[in-house]
Amino acid sequence: MALFGRRADTPPQSTPQSAAQRPAPLDGVDTVLADLDGVVYAGAHALPHAVESLNRAGKTRRLGYITNNASRRDATVAEHLRELGLAATRPEDVVTSPQAAMRLLRERVAPGARILVVGGDGLVFEVEKAGYTVTRSADDAPAAVVQGFAPDVGWLQLAEASYALALPEEGGGIPWIATNTDWTIPQARGIAPGNGTLVSAVHTAVGRLAVVAGKPERPIFDEAVARFGAQHALFIGDRLDTDIAGAQAAGLESVLVLTGVDRPKHVLAAPSTSRPTYIVGDLRELHEPYPETIVDGDVTRVGAAAVRIDGPDVQILAAGDRPIDLVRAGAAAIWRTGRAIYGFRVPEALYADPFHRP
Repeated sequence: MALFGRRADTPPQSTPQSAAQRPAPLDGVDTVLADLDGVVYAGAHALPHAVESLNRAGKTRRLGYITNNASRRDATVAEHLRELGLAATRPEDVVTSPQAAMRLLRERVAPGARILVVGGDGLVFEVEKAGYTVTRSADDAPAAVVQGFAPDVGWLQLAEASYALALPEEGGGIPWIATNTDWTIPQARGIAPGNGTLVSAVHTAVGRLAVVAGKPERPIFDEAVARFGAQHALFIGDRLDTDIAGAQAAGLESVLVLTGVDRPKHVLAAPSTSRPTYIVGDLRELHEPYPETIVDGDVTRVGAAAVRIDGPDVQILAAGDRPIDLVRAGAAAIWRTGRAIYGFRVPEALYADPFHRP
């Protein structure tokens, strides 16, 4: 992992800063897979440096997008990306959670069946394209429920899903597939409730769990890797619990960018199942040499930043000249201990947040 590497032939105390570098995160990568909300845009608008950085990456690599947002069709998403300046984007470059949900649905229900859809146009389009008939009513005896996010999903749709899912599947009930379970979604005005809150409402009513197609589950990653023929893919996300955990479970290297949901304090507390290969402040850093993490006893250095673990105390020995290097050093130091974040006294400066967010 890039966060913990150290060249064995160079003593850490004598390593000059100019030599303490790894290749850029994009080096050796043939396919870049990027999340959208919080990585490329927030709401309708591009995040700073995202478009130009991805366009640069796409000159020599396959560029694809993975989104848990089920409210829009792939063609609509591609059009939005082109409007933002990602001019070469085609619908087939966009992998959506409804597409991954259809992979799961076909394993459970034959095409031609009637499916109760909770969600918007993006989900309805994929269900019909897969050969199913859409209904909005539990009275139509649907063969399954597929649920995804749309801004206009309300109580009536959630109630119909609950009526249709009253019986557990093992007791003769029908399958329930959720496109994703993100608790939140970044918007231009801030962080708003995501599909996970809507799925949780149905779960509370019926007492059963949905099968999930999108991140952090594997179906959406498997769909993307297969579609793009990726041999060495790098996934970029802004959430540890969905993006990074999903990439790790799928065996992909990952980048956490601090322009979306998760902040430095979340990085420091990340469990072993959701730790990124790289941490960047914005997507320009995809093209920059990544600083080596150098461990010298109880001191961890990244660039000019240095952090020491002294029992329950995390001490900043040097803040360095780049806030992102301090986050990297603090995360590496805490993660190496194998101890949970609540077992430490962490100085506020370590989780200060000068990074852009919506």
